[in-house]
Amino acid sequence: MSLTVLATTHRVAPGLLTWRAWDALRSADAVRLRDGHPLLPALLDAGVVPDLVEEPDPAVLVADARRADVLWAAAPEGDEALMRGIGALVVDDPLDVEVLHGSYDLPGARLLDLVSVMDTLRRECPWDRKQTHTTLVPYLLEEAYEVLDTVQEGDYGALREELGDVLMQVAFHSVVAAERDDGTGFTIDDVAGAIVDKLVRRHPHVFGDVTVSGADEVNANWEQIKAAERAEKSGADASALDGVPMGQPALSLAAQLQRRAARMGAPSGLAEGLAEEAGAGLGGRLFALVREAGEQGVDAESELRAVSRVFRERVRAWERREP
Repeated sequence: MSLTVLATTHRVAPGLLTWRAWDALRSADAVRLRDGHPLLPALLDAGVVPDLVEEPDPAVLVADARRADVLWAAAPEGDEALMRGIGALVVDDPLDVEVLHGSYDLPGARLLDLVSVMDTLRRECPWDRKQTHTTLVPYLLEEAYEVLDTVQEGDYGALREELGDVLMQVAFHSVVAAERDDGTGFTIDDVAGAIVDKLVRRHPHVFGDVTVSGADEVNANWEQIKAAERAEKSGADASALDGVPMGQPALSLAAQLQRRAARMGAPSGLAEGLAEEAGAGLGGRLFALVREAGEQGVDAESELRAVSRVFRERVRAWERREP
């Protein structure tokens, strides 16, 4: 006789079990689970009528399993205390005990937990409940910069945590948006679906029948696809500069505008005379320096950030020397 403990995950729909799990459920002399277990409707639909218990008693399960083949369907979150109790009972008096995994998490399954946690926080936490897209924006920017810091410092151990903070912001904005009923609402599934569609659309050499010779051709196709998307969205008013976020730091903004203009073949002379026209000689010179950095194949934002880090260390060294 034996005791089988069926383990499942709440991140997979109830009833989506392995063939071995269903075979064990149908062949067991007795199937037991807690009343309200998410598997119950699926079992009843399949003709498996289990015994319902309020809370399992390890001694009762073990005693019954010594007389018949008993299957216990563990709670999706696990039954650690129960398993410890069973283990203590069978140490001196062995029993054939098997843990059978009936379903497994798929890659990305923990994202379901994030969605659930954010929904709960939005309902039950006073601070989370009052947030809006506007109030959340500073946190998103802050978290993105923290990701940048970990990458530039080579602290890849911290990168996982910082990326999680960014992901939380995406989930937070999505749960806020899902509450709207004015036609502008969306869910995190809509967010994921939109980026999946975009990635598939912009990679015809992977998901379609387009053939490319290398990364340069991939980039050229990408720009053509983006241009077509802009034209479809904006019509005659479409511009290669559409989508450039004007709220980003000024150095990276200038660099992105210059890259976009260069890719579309805009004449380099458009940047001349900016200092005089804007009435700010310093701004014009900064814009020219960004252009110079681009011509040298370096990123002005990263260059200035690197120098700033050196300056920071010099100041710290000076602080240590000063009384």
